[in-house]
Amino acid sequence: MSIIKFISIYFILLSIIFSKSQIEKNGDILRLAIPGVSLGITLLENKHEGSMQLLKSIVLSQLVTEGLKVITHKRRPNGVCCKSFPSGHVSGVFTAASFIQKRYGFKYSIPLYLASGYVAYTRVVAEKHFIEDVIAGAAIGVLSSFYFTKKYNKTIIYPQFNNEYFGLGIIYKY
Repeated sequence: MSIIKFISIYFILLSIIFSKSQIEKNGDILRLAIPGVSLGITLLENKHEGSMQLLKSIVLSQLVTEGLKVITHKRRPNGVCCKSFPSGHVSGVFTAASFIQKRYGFKYSIPLYLASGYVAYTRVVAEKHFIEDVIAGAAIGVLSSFYFTKKYNKTIIYPQFNNEYFGLGIIYKY
């Protein structure tokens, strides 16, 4: 199955499962949860180098996002004035997801990217942003993380699960 088909099915199923107001609430919760998970992972490191890189990435992302909101003064799809471009929710979650990708590897970031895509979807469905607003927010988040983040080459702790078990996996590089 192609990635486009998978993502399309993913969002269709989420639309069926949740009401419009619940979709917006889910996005608001994930807006905090995704960076929280990323920060929590960095706290497992011996030094807090990763935490500082994530913090710098988030600060840059939000400064650029808020600066563009003031400059563009774009009206939201629901008619509320005027901070539509770019999406702050989306820039924040994509900052956290791309931080995990660059620091620990792509396979560890997949769940965060899926959740971040869902946050972008919630912002459009809730009529808080246009599609271009969430795309710009995602780009700002990714670029902010990639600017400050260095690859981590020590121990990686990650969740593992399937139908039979749930646990943690550990990789130690020396």
